[in-house]
Amino acid sequence: MSRAIIPGSFDPMTLGHLQVVKAAAEIFDEVIVLVMNNDMTKYVKDAKVKEYLFDTGARVEIARLTCADLPGVRVETRGGLLIDAFDELCADVIVKGVRNEADFAYEQVHAAWNLAHNPRAKTVYLPSDPAYAHLSSTLAREKLKNGESLEGVLAESVIAWLQHSAKGE
Repeated sequence: MSRAIIPGSFDPMTLGHLQVVKAAAEIFDEVIVLVMNNDMTKYVKDAKVKEYLFDTGARVEIARLTCADLPGVRVETRGGLLIDAFDELCADVIVKGVRNEADFAYEQVHAAWNLAHNPRAKTVYLPSDPAYAHLSSTLAREKLKNGESLEGVLAESVIAWLQHSAKGE
């Protein structure tokens, strides 16, 4: 049985992320969407603390709602380093979606670091479907802050959840 991890902060998880998860689910027996906090300040001098719009619990719920109908896919969260979670979860591979050359170059740096610190932690890249290449968590956050429609950016179940959450329901 093959197990893949798709790590990210998912602040929030978009339909572009979902497309990568679906593609991974077609290849691997099990896919773990791993919601993580990017806090390298413990490990890298002068690293910046990433600020999130959603807390970890909300990001996990958004990921669960987004992936709810996908067999063989589950959502987890971990603190610390990806290479440690990789072993804890008995993963076979890390999957990263790439939209363009800049994404690929960025992910290559992380993949090399992960592999240097855990020789089992190999990364597989899945290209984004061009229909979703314009999507990003940054775009979703901007639309949220501006009160714009999230249709075509986030899963409908997430949009409904956000609307109910905003009303305090």
